[in-house]
Amino acid sequence: MILKYFLSFLFLIWISLLFGQKIHASDYKSAADLTAFVVDYKSQADLLVYRVEYESQAGENDGRWYFVDYQSQSDKSVFFVEYQSQADIKIYFVDYESQAGWITTNKKQFLE
Repeated sequence: MILKYFLSFLFLIWISLLFGQKIHASDYKSAADLTAFVVDYKSQADLLVYRVEYESQAGENDGRWYFVDYQSQSDKSVFFVEYQSQADIKIYFVDYESQAGWITTNKKQFLE
């Protein structure tokens, strides 16, 4: 009986890890988990983000983001600000998946 519950628990953990980071672009700062500013140059960024086409391609806090339409579907909700000084993290959208990742690792906590 205990083994059945333990295996069910492990299965749920495995399912949650199977799908990566799903992001919702919030319309309101108060509804977001964090704020982000999109910088013009890769060298200015804390995180290099690659926008994946399918949910199964999304990474686990490694810069591969899958955008969803509804906040209830997301792991994190992000509000994009107009000024760099208002942001928790600065991001730069890259063209290739292999370029995605953290530059400033101490800000990784914002998306955990």
